[in-house]
Amino acid sequence: MRYPRAAGILLHPTSLPGPYGMGGIGEAAFQFIDFLVESGQTLWQILPLGPTGYGDSPYQCFSALAGNPYLINLDWLAAEGDLDPADLAEAPAFPDEWVDYGPVISFKTALLHRAARRFQEHASPQRRADFEQFCAEQADWLEDFALFMALKESHGGAVWNTWEWELASRQPEALASGREQLAEALHAHRYFQYCFDRQWARVKRYANERGLKIIGDIPIFVAFDSVDVWAHPEYFMLDEDRLPTVVAGVPPDYFSPTGQLWGNPIYNWKALAKEGYGWWIERVKQTLRAVDIIRFDHFRGFEAYWEVPAGEPTAINGKWKKGPGLKFFTALKAALGELPLIAEDLGFITPEVAALRRALDLPGMKILQFAFSTDASNAYLPHNYEPNYAVYTGTHDNDTTMGWYWKVGKEERQMLQQYLGPVGEPMNWALIRLAYQSVADLAIVPLQDVLGLGSEARMNTPAKPSGNWAWRFRMEALQPEHKTRLRTLALTYGRKEPEVKKAMPSYM
Repeated sequence: MRYPRAAGILLHPTSLPGPYGMGGIGEAAFQFIDFLVESGQTLWQILPLGPTGYGDSPYQCFSALAGNPYLINLDWLAAEGDLDPADLAEAPAFPDEWVDYGPVISFKTALLHRAARRFQEHASPQRRADFEQFCAEQADWLEDFALFMALKESHGGAVWNTWEWELASRQPEALASGREQLAEALHAHRYFQYCFDRQWARVKRYANERGLKIIGDIPIFVAFDSVDVWAHPEYFMLDEDRLPTVVAGVPPDYFSPTGQLWGNPIYNWKALAKEGYGWWIERVKQTLRAVDIIRFDHFRGFEAYWEVPAGEPTAINGKWKKGPGLKFFTALKAALGELPLIAEDLGFITPEVAALRRALDLPGMKILQFAFSTDASNAYLPHNYEPNYAVYTGTHDNDTTMGWYWKVGKEERQMLQQYLGPVGEPMNWALIRLAYQSVADLAIVPLQDVLGLGSEARMNTPAKPSGNWAWRFRMEALQPEHKTRLRTLALTYGRKEPEVKKAMPSYM
């Protein structure tokens, strides 16, 4: 699918300003949307919106279909009567420029459960009816998710395969008993998803009404400690004890000499194909409730994926296994129609992967930070692009442009300077300009690069076990000159339609 020439900003909602320790849904999101629109941008790219677990990574969630309750706007809950304003006065003094996840999660979890109880006791008939309708419409995934989270809480957060075998293996009597004993917790998790769904819909509607589309992510793999694996073990390569026999990763690459051992369970693609990829179809359908365009993370894994035996200390001793290929995307299209997708085709890309992307007519990705390490044949250099691509200065997995530039080696720096020629602007803006002027249909820039920030603002370092996903910014960092520069670039390089000037009235 081809997209009109456009530009946008990459920023996850957790990085937004906000009064309770992390960004999320609310006024700051509306203000950021206004900034994008006034800057001539028509795209806002975010990371996955799922409920995060250990490590706080949006790529390791407890569900592939649920929303992250920590993004819920507590002030809006108070406005609806589910919280008392005095409840919010209990908020600790959280830092403004990074997320201290432990204290934030403890504070928000307590208030969200309090709100769920008040909703159950005092909600109006109209809100109750709306809630019940949401639960009925989403029951196919919501009931399993609510029970999974309630059971997880009752087991002190333990991984599901350490629960009593009757629960881990989903024996009907044990599940029925769990639903009865944990009825209040089940209600709470249904309520959290109801609130997230309704609140995020307000953000998406606000964006769409102003001509802005939201790009969201679908990670190819899911976390082992998730409702997806617990509720559907037949869709994953597990042994009789429901432990992974093989796990996901990538071989040694740009980011790590030992590869990346993600540890996610591998799909049983034969079982998924036998059932018409129904689980995946529902996953894509649910994601499109929240976003307008989907970036398929690790697209190359649908052609072939790196499979590592469970228990290996690194990803080195893996092997390539064939993925579902074209038949998978054909099934998605048959069920859901033409899909607005972007293929994250980074890493070790073979001719077969490139052929799959072209057969689907999907835009791939180009990263400018990868462009200057070799010579003029480098595929990431703009003169080698085709239009059906999305170009990035860097992604959430890269250092910021300024952080990268300050660390780059002598030969790479020389190549960069030769390619750019005389530069009369800071390097972050030079690369933003390079992205915008390229033939790639889409140009996406992390907000950190617009702000000219260094490595202290990096969002994620692959293979680093902790300390990621924490960066935030202050709203006052967005200055009028940022809007002017972005809008000028968007107009200059055809990524924003010029405004039609009204003709002056004639009095002759």
